[in-house]
Amino acid sequence: MFLRIFPRFEALFREIHPLFLLLAFLAEVAGTLGGFGSSVFFVPVAALYFTMHTALGLTALFHLFSNISKLVLFRSGFQPYLMLYLGLPAVACVLAGGLLAGKVPETWLQRTLGIFLVISSLLLLTNRLQLSPYSKKTTILGGALSGLAAGLLGTGGAIRGLTMASFNLEKSTFIATSAFIDLCVDFTRSVVYYYNGFIKKELIIYVPFLLLIALGGTYVGQRILRHIPQHRFRQLSLLLVLGIGIYTLWQSF
Repeated sequence: MFLRIFPRFEALFREIHPLFLLLAFLAEVAGTLGGFGSSVFFVPVAALYFTMHTALGLTALFHLFSNISKLVLFRSGFQPYLMLYLGLPAVACVLAGGLLAGKVPETWLQRTLGIFLVISSLLLLTNRLQLSPYSKKTTILGGALSGLAAGLLGTGGAIRGLTMASFNLEKSTFIATSAFIDLCVDFTRSVVYYYNGFIKKELIIYVPFLLLIALGGTYVGQRILRHIPQHRFRQLSLLLVLGIGIYTLWQSF
């Protein structure tokens, strides 16, 4: 009845892709399990249905809802040190990345990121690279690189996840810290993307769906994490980063 009264809304609803919504839900669950957010999975999914610039805008909106959900469900894991030294460089560098998003060749960026993720995750999985849990220099560098990647490619969670996995953080601390930083980064880049014309009025119809998906996917991921031991969580995070790196490389070719 509502759709008959408002034919404009009916036309908008017809443009929604149900498979896209399902894949977005799976991306949110996977992002929660990996601890570093859903954007690393959501960006390639959105890019299948939208232009890359539109996908970046949609990702920023979706991630805002996703991170608010994680902050509520994993609030016991806050650690101010990590939020400061990871978060400030990330927010500062996401501005630069967002402004450069339309000027740097996407293929070159994807290959560089893919190679970095594959090599680093393999070194950490085989214990050939060990980092101090409180290395200020490494933490700041990881935050800066994740922010730059978030602005350029729509996702910097894999780099931040790689940094935090090397510190072997407790699950709730890992996820809460990542979500807080992502929330700051997403708000910043949303402003930049809106200014660049990436966030269009046509995307508003997806907002209620993405809100529900973010809440539901985070909840399901949290329930599954209760049954995963700490050492397995670190391995899972690194394996997901490795998979993202391989996919990024494959996509660039």
